Amino acid sequence: MAASKPVEAAVAAAAAPGSGSGVGGGGGTAGPGTGGLPRWQLALAVGAPLLLGAGAMYLWSRQRRRRDTGGRGDASGLKRNSERKTPEGRASPAPGSGHPEGPGAHLEMNSLDRAQAAKNKGNKYFKAGKYEQAIQCYTEAISLCPTEKNVDLSTFYQNRAAAFEQLQKWKEVAQDCTKAVELNPKYVKALFRRAKAHEKLDNKKECLEDVTAVCILEGFQNQQSMLLADKVLKLLGKEKAKEKYKNREPLMPSPQFIKSYFSSFTDDIISQPTLKGEKSDEDKDKEGEALEVKENSGYLKAKQYMEEENYDKIISECSKEIDAEGGRHRAEALLLRATFYLLVGNASAAKPDLDQVISLKGADVKLRANALIKRGSMYMQQQEPLLSTQDFNMAADIDPQNADVYHHRGQLKILLDQVEEAVADFDECIRLRPESALAQAQKCFALYRQAYTGNNSSQIQAAMKGFEEVIKKFPRCAEGYALYAQALTDQQQFGKADEMYDKCIDLEPDNATTYVHKGLLQLQWKQDLDKGLELISKAIEIDNKCDFAYETMGTIEVQRGNMEKAIDMFNKAINLAKSEMEMAHLYSLCDAAHAQTEVAKKYGLKPPTL
Repeated sequence: MAASKPVEAAVAAAAAPGSGSGVGGGGGTAGPGTGGLPRWQLALAVGAPLLLGAGAMYLWSRQRRRRDTGGRGDASGLKRNSERKTPEGRASPAPGSGHPEGPGAHLEMNSLDRAQAAKNKGNKYFKAGKYEQAIQCYTEAISLCPTEKNVDLSTFYQNRAAAFEQLQKWKEVAQDCTKAVELNPKYVKALFRRAKAHEKLDNKKECLEDVTAVCILEGFQNQQSMLLADKVLKLLGKEKAKEKYKNREPLMPSPQFIKSYFSSFTDDIISQPTLKGEKSDEDKDKEGEALEVKENSGYLKAKQYMEEENYDKIISECSKEIDAEGGRHRAEALLLRATFYLLVGNASAAKPDLDQVISLKGADVKLRANALIKRGSMYMQQQEPLLSTQDFNMAADIDPQNADVYHHRGQLKILLDQVEEAVADFDECIRLRPESALAQAQKCFALYRQAYTGNNSSQIQAAMKGFEEVIKKFPRCAEGYALYAQALTDQQQFGKADEMYDKCIDLEPDNATTYVHKGLLQLQWKQDLDKGLELISKAIEIDNKCDFAYETMGTIEVQRGNMEKAIDMFNKAINLAKSEMEMAHLYSLCDAAHAQTEVAKKYGLKPPTL
């Protein structure tokens, strides 16, 4: 299975959290219907679809709270999309809020009544847009209110915070909301208003903790709070990833990942076996180790190391070729070095090499086209779809008979939701290379995705039939089985999907990603948590650099309530991330788990666990 085509390797960056993370089965497929909940929410919400790089895989369904209660299904009694802009009469209920009885009760009621009257007057000023006068009235209410009246007092502070909010006095908003929450710890309005104030004050960590508490209290039913959480998690993730990625040590992916990457190219000169003329006679040493290269060429030595899967030495050998005067294979060495820079996640080093190859007018056109494909994929990782499209189009212009161009541009078009254009590109790839099983499988997937999102049952059936024809015609194409399995899972044909994953494993027993997909299927199909985790653990055993496996394991552990283990899994995935955008997403998941831990400590709030 081609686990990470250039475009597919870009998907974790190109697809927003909540989208899938690839077009082909091995690299993670952007399954249809993946535009639902943001991925960060999966680290908080239980019962939501698990829309990871697995495409249309789901953790499993749990009963959601009933929604026929007039829109008041959350813990605070707020409507789902309430604006929370106006002051209120009473706060959320809290223990000890009843009126006292006994001596002095009459005088105390008078104090409370006067406080309520001041608050009501403040509300009138607020509604009239006279916020300074409203603040004065709420301040009076606070001074009159008996100190033991926690709920009433918290309401007055929250109302004053609302008035300060209208004046954009964010520090005062945060201070008053803190008073309100101290008096009534599960006061949703005050928590959310403080979260917004922290956002304005650029206190992202504090904002995240408050909005996480709000999401849990509201049962993830209020769009405003979920959008704020999504926003702040993305900002935190980007900040942390930018710093981490800049200082990260280059990390070579697993041999299986690298071989899968190169297997997606058919017109790539640098990934072809070394030609006979490039090697000397097989003069092996007494231990029968390496072949001697005829000429003193760093590029040919790098090619030899590729065949031996000794990938760590390739960049240095290519550099020798590039730095040597009059090197015969300079263009090839530049492209091979750039490719491995991309594989280790060093795009800034790869780009100058790719630029040079593309600008070499005398170089083999297939080298230049391949460099354009890889630079276009790099741009997609960096969320530059216009530049990416320009590179793919240029590759098609200079080498119109190159099937790789259409194959990978088709994947780009899927990411851009240009499905008809994607299908046209896959068709052209198939015309040029009728034996391209990969292109035919991905064309079926593109058609399936279009039919699924359009809810067209007849087209869905036609796409499913297309998958059957592909696996019949190309029984050795693991990608065909993987993509078909994801479509079958969408259609809740779990048993048959499981069979397709078994065929993938038979063909490619060292493909860790397939075990993750199969593990997720067990969770959705049979609610078999043990079996699912066993398969994902098997993926890590096969490839301890499979970031998708760590990410999936972490998300499941969050939903089981095992925060410490979840955070450990996310951190392992972060260290393996292949792009800054992918790393930012993983930081978002990790920060969501951290926030939930802090909320549990502060307020005793935890969502249900599996």
